[in-house]
Amino acid sequence: MTSKKREAPPVPEPLGSLVDAHTHLDACGATDEASLRTIVDRAASAGVGTIVTVADDLAAAELAVRLAHWDERVFAATALHPTRAQHLDDHAKSVLETLAEDERTVAVGETGLDFYWPGKLDGCAEIPDQEEAFRWHIDLAKRVSKPLMIHNREADDALIRVLKSEGAPETVIFHCFSSGPEMARLCIDEGWVLSLSGTVSFRNARALHEAATLIPAGQLLVETDAPYLTPHPYRGAPNESYCLPYTVQALAEIRGDDPAELAAATTATARGVYKL
Repeated sequence: MTSKKREAPPVPEPLGSLVDAHTHLDACGATDEASLRTIVDRAASAGVGTIVTVADDLAAAELAVRLAHWDERVFAATALHPTRAQHLDDHAKSVLETLAEDERTVAVGETGLDFYWPGKLDGCAEIPDQEEAFRWHIDLAKRVSKPLMIHNREADDALIRVLKSEGAPETVIFHCFSSGPEMARLCIDEGWVLSLSGTVSFRNARALHEAATLIPAGQLLVETDAPYLTPHPYRGAPNESYCLPYTVQALAEIRGDDPAELAAATTATARGVYKL
């Protein structure tokens, strides 16, 4: 017997203007202007008026920039995901360099290191390939003077080592930050930006809850990472940018903040970080 797929969450009441700092519109079904507008309009009805859509392979990077040109509420981040780092050949580098310079691209990402999937996922890039690609993306972010958006899964120490050895770009964003307070303090001290997703609403994420209370508002973003990581109490249901207020509500409760004030603060940070 197959389990019944959970229904999409209801559209929440807006908390004010929000920026979804990291999502995957292509994976949410945005393939043309009509489908894109449906998703972005639904987000706007929940107060999420700006969306940064993020690529994980070359085709997705090209689509992300097209989506950003189709709707003024959408911006792009372009890179090869660490698990696809072995595909960073000369052709991919040339395409990514062009996309990174596009006026609608606001960050180089997601790039970084993923120590979870090698050996578990067929075709996943090995660690040396990931590190080489990460170093190239760091250099690209510097060359185009745009933020570096980092994917980090179970790779805290190695990731910091590479960033330190290469010299971090002016702005570094840790997308879907999921480490504990020690890593949070290190990133905060470096002036890096931490973006929190629906995982912060999960009841068993105690170390992340502690980390979330430490982040200054000027270094805090919120994201959906949709269609993944739907916040509690809708975990397991399809995620989309319109669900972002659920994460902000949960985060505000953890931090002891007013939800509307937290929404305004993260929006101001996003606009500054991405130069929106």
